[in-house]
Amino acid sequence: MTDRRTQLADNLARVEERISAACAAAGRERDEVTLIVVTKTYPASDVRILAELGVRHVAENRDQDAAPKAAECSDLPLTWHFVGQLQTNKVRSVVNYAGLVHSVDRNRLVTALSAAAVKAGRAEQELGCLIQVALDAESGGRGERGGVAPDGVLELADVIAKAEGLRPAGLMTVAPLVGPYAGRPRAAFDRLMEIATDLRGAHPTANMVSAGMSADLEDAVAAGATHVRVGSAVLGVRPRLG
Repeated sequence: MTDRRTQLADNLARVEERISAACAAAGRERDEVTLIVVTKTYPASDVRILAELGVRHVAENRDQDAAPKAAECSDLPLTWHFVGQLQTNKVRSVVNYAGLVHSVDRNRLVTALSAAAVKAGRAEQELGCLIQVALDAESGGRGERGGVAPDGVLELADVIAKAEGLRPAGLMTVAPLVGPYAGRPRAAFDRLMEIATDLRGAHPTANMVSAGMSADLEDAVAAGATHVRVGSAVLGVRPRLG
């Protein structure tokens, strides 16, 4: 455990240095960017160590892994983010532990999340919903890895805003592997910030911008992201599944 704690502390320090340097280069304060550590495939014991090291935001992408891990760590001062593609049959579980869902991309999911949030008694502590923007999607379409096309963002935000138990919290994207932004993360994140500006015009409190991962967090910070989602740079190379 001591070796693992040392490893995580060293990795976390390096990531913090990267974020701080990126903020300085962009003329931003360090506290403008929140680090979310993506703990998928790693045990609750790692989450506990991270909490001891000062991490307050953790993320998971599979409910079957997240739900028991969140329950085991329910005594910790953590905000849990759900960042994976979310099936409607999982929402009743997810609303019990997640503070924010980063992958909202269709009306049907909003309806399911709202019903589950109301049933879970989240009228006062609304579930934050980030719209996943697919920068590789054509107008009216969906992305290769989920997400709504840019021209569908405002309409979906309106649906979220009207849904009981939910609130539009902002936007999320993953640098696309295909399309005009493939291999151009900075350009992709700049485009996301343009969409975020339009969103804030309609929904001023939807001010989160979740972008950037281990390989491209500097580009996300430079563009103006408020949250970066970092996994392997903190926890190490993930074990193969299956």
